[in-house]
Amino acid sequence: MAWAGAGLVVLYTGFISSADAITKLIAGGYAAPQMYALSGLMVMGLSLLADRHPAQRQGLGTRRPVAMAVRCAATVVAALSFFHAFRLLPFAEVFLFIGLMPLIAGLMSGPILGEHVRPAAWVALAAGFVGMLCLFPDGFAAISAGHGWAMLASVSGTLSMVMARLIGRTERNALAQVFYPNAALAAVMALALPFVWVPMPLADLGWVAAYAGTLFLARWVLVVALRMMAAYVVTPLMNLQFVWMVALGALVFGEYPAPGTYLGVTIVVGSGLFLVIDAELRRQQEAART
Repeated sequence: MAWAGAGLVVLYTGFISSADAITKLIAGGYAAPQMYALSGLMVMGLSLLADRHPAQRQGLGTRRPVAMAVRCAATVVAALSFFHAFRLLPFAEVFLFIGLMPLIAGLMSGPILGEHVRPAAWVALAAGFVGMLCLFPDGFAAISAGHGWAMLASVSGTLSMVMARLIGRTERNALAQVFYPNAALAAVMALALPFVWVPMPLADLGWVAAYAGTLFLARWVLVVALRMMAAYVVTPLMNLQFVWMVALGALVFGEYPAPGTYLGVTIVVGSGLFLVIDAELRRQQEAART
């Protein structure tokens, strides 16, 4: 189960990095409400379309409306924050704050999920954070508004994922967890849309559609992964996103990280693999006792 979940998280990192690259690509030309109102409606449509498939048809109801509402609110805040972070910071630099998400997930998992992080896992989480510091040897000397947006994005994004784990304990309808957050995003952004709307050429509308498609796949895959694995195990594996972000940053935006980043990537990936192995060993031990 743990390895299947890990494979889904790796797949998620590819999808979400592609969506982030599209965000950065068009963020300078449009206000956040325009992009997210359109993409939110598109993701809603994809969710409804997917639910019509016989293998997926479960409806879009939820038995955890309060938890879903919290997830929706956190998703809206995270989307806005990431939009501004990618607009103000280099693509790979935002990853420093994404790298903090395992530690934030560890702090949230205890009070919200009752999944207290094991001591060995805290060591791995701390090692992952050290890896993040290796990625940016200049440290935090130049704090900016972009860094504030990125930090808010990390906290709210982690809360959204922890709530997805909470909801996934009692219901297996992953599409509902994709549909409602995007419905909330589209509704909130639509309120500001009349004040910020700028005509979009067909090419940019195509980019928004591509963003919606990759985001739909990413969130669907992540919800399934969070049903299989603890949130503090999933989030370190998401650090593999850095590999995608470096590649896309170089190919699309001409942004190249410092050579020392490879040491950080090695530490981060190693800590993530350790957590997967630890989770699988614990599962086997619990199965042996039953």
